[in-house]
Amino acid sequence: MNSEWFQRVGSSVPRGFSRYFILEVLKEKSCTGKEIIDYAIEQSNGIWNPSPGLIYPLLGRLLDEGLIEESKERRYELTLKGSETAQDIDQVNEIVKKQLDVLFRLGNLGKFVAMDILEKISHLGSLLGSNISYMTDEETSKYKTFLENELKKIKDQESQRKKREIKIE
Repeated sequence: MNSEWFQRVGSSVPRGFSRYFILEVLKEKSCTGKEIIDYAIEQSNGIWNPSPGLIYPLLGRLLDEGLIEESKERRYELTLKGSETAQDIDQVNEIVKKQLDVLFRLGNLGKFVAMDILEKISHLGSLLGSNISYMTDEETSKYKTFLENELKKIKDQESQRKKREIKIE
């Protein structure tokens, strides 16, 4: 995690972020709930101080979904399903990052488009995050394919725009 992100967004942590934060932390090592809270505070330079009332119910949901497991020492770690989910999230994040880099290079117009995309992705991520435990593997696969196709469309549009700009110059 990067504390610069927390500095940019201030105290407004997007809905659904905590869930993904926990998965990211547990990718690195097993942790107690307290260690997850402490790590969030450390990474955000004190800007984000998630309460036990947020973290422990999320840990319970992740346990119910089979994404994490709890050891006898009360440490949480990713299951195979949790690791695969975290990898899927990383792949989508990488695609989005690349697209945003292109948009930000376009100047102000790119920034407006990027902010619109981020808002839509955040909304979609919130919907998926709250419903993913109820989705079948087929439904999850369809959503993943949809997101990848939409990001490919954006990439193709940016590529065409660059070609037009080169012709103009």
